[in-house]
Amino acid sequence: MQAVSVEDRGPISIIRINRPEKLNAINSAVAVEMQQAFQQFDANPEKRVAVLSSAGDRAFSSGADVSDLPELWRAIPNVGFHTEKPIIAATTGWVVGGGIVMVMMCDLMVSTESTTFYYPEAKLGTTAGGISSLVGRMPHKLAMEVMLLGSKVPARRAYEVGFVNRVVPNGQHEAEALEMAQELVDSAPLVIAALKRLVNQVMPVGPVEQMVGTSRLLTHVRQSEDLQEGIAAFKEKRKPRFRGR
Repeated sequence: MQAVSVEDRGPISIIRINRPEKLNAINSAVAVEMQQAFQQFDANPEKRVAVLSSAGDRAFSSGADVSDLPELWRAIPNVGFHTEKPIIAATTGWVVGGGIVMVMMCDLMVSTESTTFYYPEAKLGTTAGGISSLVGRMPHKLAMEVMLLGSKVPARRAYEVGFVNRVVPNGQHEAEALEMAQELVDSAPLVIAALKRLVNQVMPVGPVEQMVGTSRLLTHVRQSEDLQEGIAAFKEKRKPRFRGR
């Protein structure tokens, strides 16, 4: 069974974390398959909107799987993958740790009455740092309460402060997200892409986004043919022949 499933609804793709038996914990497979699913969505000109959801009704995600820690950045919009097409998060049940980071980076969000946002890392003694960008998407004092005190924020409270767009009865989150997606499909794609690009330019860039960008750049250098040529030339006491690749 795939860790991430994709359901096509014409121009709309529903991309789901598919580990309900593990409360949709994000393991290595989820992170990699989520990144691949969104890259394929972005590359397909027939696809216009993505809905990010999960299987089951107990949790959108219980956060990183401590038994198989992922490269979480791969699953984060605008970090592990980029698209100018809109992404709607559809949540129900628990949204914990890295799950919050995933949905806060989406463009829109629909949550059920049972949705609860919870970031317990300060109580566990660890953090990947991505949650720091929450202060740009939620009022500062509430964001700090979530991060520092580990306070649980129910869907209604998240809606009141503008973190969630719509709150619906349990079981209706995907249906509502699909209605919202259809509205986007009926709108001008060039305008939506331009607005999303402009918005992303003014949104605060957190330390994780910066760190991942630097890491990917340096990885490219470390894996280059030029590095191997440089090492070989040093050992052979000759002038290296770099090719820029």
